[in-house]
Amino acid sequence: MFALADCNNFYVSCERVFRPDLNHTPVVILSNNDGCIIARSEEAKALGLKMGEPVFRRKQLIRKHQVQVFSSNYPLYGDLSQRVMDTLRQEVPHVEVYSIDEAFLELTNFPGDLNKWAEKLIRKVWRNTGIPVSVGIGPTKTLAKIASKAAKQGTGSFVICNNRHRDCLIRNTAIEKVWGIGRQYHKLLSTHHIHTAFDFTRVDDLWLRQKMKVMGLRIKKELLGESCIPLERMASQKKAIATTRAFGKKTNELRLLREAVATYAARCAEKLRKQRSTASLLTVFIHTDPFNPNEPPYNQSKSLPLPIATNSTKELIHYALMLLDIIFKAGYLYKKAGVIVDGLEPEQHRQLGLYDTTDREKEGALTRTIDELNHRMGRDRIRIAIQGNGKEWKLRQENLSQRYTTNWDEIPVVNV
Repeated sequence: MFALADCNNFYVSCERVFRPDLNHTPVVILSNNDGCIIARSEEAKALGLKMGEPVFRRKQLIRKHQVQVFSSNYPLYGDLSQRVMDTLRQEVPHVEVYSIDEAFLELTNFPGDLNKWAEKLIRKVWRNTGIPVSVGIGPTKTLAKIASKAAKQGTGSFVICNNRHRDCLIRNTAIEKVWGIGRQYHKLLSTHHIHTAFDFTRVDDLWLRQKMKVMGLRIKKELLGESCIPLERMASQKKAIATTRAFGKKTNELRLLREAVATYAARCAEKLRKQRSTASLLTVFIHTDPFNPNEPPYNQSKSLPLPIATNSTKELIHYALMLLDIIFKAGYLYKKAGVIVDGLEPEQHRQLGLYDTTDREKEGALTRTIDELNHRMGRDRIRIAIQGNGKEWKLRQENLSQRYTTNWDEIPVVNV
């Protein structure tokens, strides 16, 4: 048996943990640069606010119904997500973190009443974190995911106990809601009058193999209760790492682009060190606003195989700025830049060069110390000078809440 613990309206719930006055109030969370709606409370959904729509188009409705609007506060969301996952690990030994607000739990050979256990888990997560969760339980990960959606519409938990439960659930599950069925497969299946998960289980295996390859057969077996997707017990290492951002304000200055690219390269280096990897390929890109026909377009990128695979902030910034100088052209208003590292390999397997004179041991000790200080004192308290302070190009976040759990200066104050 598998369980899927899914946080309800996660970003909104994170804001409500420290702002109980927001309960029963319509709340929306915006994307980078406060562009589009990416999360909504149930009250906001009831008003007709849609996922992904530009917020400027709904200003009148937002003002009329006094909808509370927040910029994305990723430090807060990431920290509360970690606290939720730590609570789940206290209950079961094997947890697969699927996304920032979802985790699969393995319950095979679990003794006791699963319904009562799920209710207890929901209460414990709420007590420890203030985040509401729904729990779906089934004999496969696909069925557990469907059960978690049913749990959100009911009491908060849903357990598939037998085939009758399963068939009733999948008869009422639209095919596009099934894990693994994307937009193109949905179109294909709709043309063949396959509209529910139950319809899918009645499709001939040979047809599925021809149209959807092994994935189609795997989904069918999972829907019928045969587990084909095991729990990933180890955190999977990223095969590539990217840091890309749209600027809060367009710029034509190379100086500001150098600050941004240096900062993005530093972020990539931090992520590499966190998973104990090094990168052997570096890519930098810049481009103008693709949606503004009144500005001349420019989109360019450049890649460089690194002489020695590295996760050093200093080295990645050096090579990233070198690539930026090559692709930069004056006279354009740049909207976005990014740094991508690829060719990742474990840090301990790095192949050194015959003529490499860098003291890698000393460099590693330095970066570990900087990482530790930044973790303790706050991001970028120690940084390379070329990164600047980001005030002229950083993301627009006009409605940002406090980083209640990750910044000493923003910890809530209780007045007695």
